[in-house]
Amino acid sequence: MRIRDWDANLKVRLVAEALVNITYWMFFPFLSIYFAEEFGKSKAGLLLVFSQIFSVLANLMGGYFADRFGRKRMMVLASIGQGLSYLCFALASSPWLQSPWLGFVAFTIAGVFGSFYWPASQAMVADVVKEKDRSDVFAIFYTSINIAVVIGPILGSIFYVQYRFQLLLFAAIVCILVGLILTKWTRETVPQQRRASLSSEGKWYYFLGNQMRDYTLIVKDKTLLLFIMAGVLAGQTFMQLDLLIPVYIKDFVRDQSLFTIGDWSLRIKGEQVFGIVLAENGLLVALLTVYVTRWMGRYYERNVFTLSSVVYAVSIVIFSQTHWIWGLILAMAIFTFAELMGAGLQQGFVSKLAPEHMRGQYFAAASLRFTISRTIAPLAIPMTVWVGYDWTFYILCLLALASAGLYWLMFYVFEKQRSRITV
Repeated sequence: MRIRDWDANLKVRLVAEALVNITYWMFFPFLSIYFAEEFGKSKAGLLLVFSQIFSVLANLMGGYFADRFGRKRMMVLASIGQGLSYLCFALASSPWLQSPWLGFVAFTIAGVFGSFYWPASQAMVADVVKEKDRSDVFAIFYTSINIAVVIGPILGSIFYVQYRFQLLLFAAIVCILVGLILTKWTRETVPQQRRASLSSEGKWYYFLGNQMRDYTLIVKDKTLLLFIMAGVLAGQTFMQLDLLIPVYIKDFVRDQSLFTIGDWSLRIKGEQVFGIVLAENGLLVALLTVYVTRWMGRYYERNVFTLSSVVYAVSIVIFSQTHWIWGLILAMAIFTFAELMGAGLQQGFVSKLAPEHMRGQYFAAASLRFTISRTIAPLAIPMTVWVGYDWTFYILCLLALASAGLYWLMFYVFEKQRSRITV
């Protein structure tokens, strides 16, 4: 489906969200460094866990609010709410006020609004795009995000250290502007019958209780439960991309030369090194997702999932053993390959696993592997204080290898279930 054939809502969103994402990635990857410096690593990690709990609860309710109050309304509310949160964050890092606690509260509130935005934005695509074209539309939005991951960190590595206040202020203006654009140039798409059915179902806490009961029923499927557990363990590795890795690079990577030609050399600072390797990740994902997914599609999922976890373990060991920029670039290339190996196949496996009438619930339950991972992954930062960087990386490596074992066990259970059904 060509972009020029898209619904006007999606065209407006593609441009507006691209600007928001670029702005966001200019400062977000460096926030774990900021909080670690201001609060200390132990407290910063625990606070980041605490902030994620609020985002998890908001994410659980995001779909309900999008259906009950409308996609457009929730997206506008979330955009303006994020803008006001970033405005408070900017004030907390301004020449007039230095308050890391206010900054943390603002960051947490911005995360809650982001969790409200995401389900509404995904639902709007489903509302206005035919089923056969949705994958193409989602792929373009996904590519847009990864382009932002390339551009944002590079700009952030240049401006963040000296101009954090100005960056946060710019982010606030952009988010509020996007909210106003969505108000003027998009329309509501929520089906009226869906909103009416939710209104008759009762209060939001009844919905939340029903959703939690659905999860408990679904995880009785042993294969899905093992899939979630393996994903949570593997997630402790790949979630460190914007948590432990930037703090590690800031602490250990010193100014060094990236290129040397004759008497001229391009020297970069430690903070800029992280911007470069994060941009590398976004660029490789944008360029290679389709190719690697097709390549991995030739092999049995068990082998792909297991090998992906092993490659994650290898990449995290390389990260821990080098302070040289080209060594970090190599580690990130291996890390990204592990990410891409299972990216496309895992969603397909969930659809294969789920009964036809429960696919939506299975996908929601499967997403718990990311939700839980995001919640506990920040503990890696205080762990560097408790046991040191080397042991922290070794523990992450062991968790990735343990996830490989769980994936292998999962497919053993899955094959037994399938053979029993066939018989």
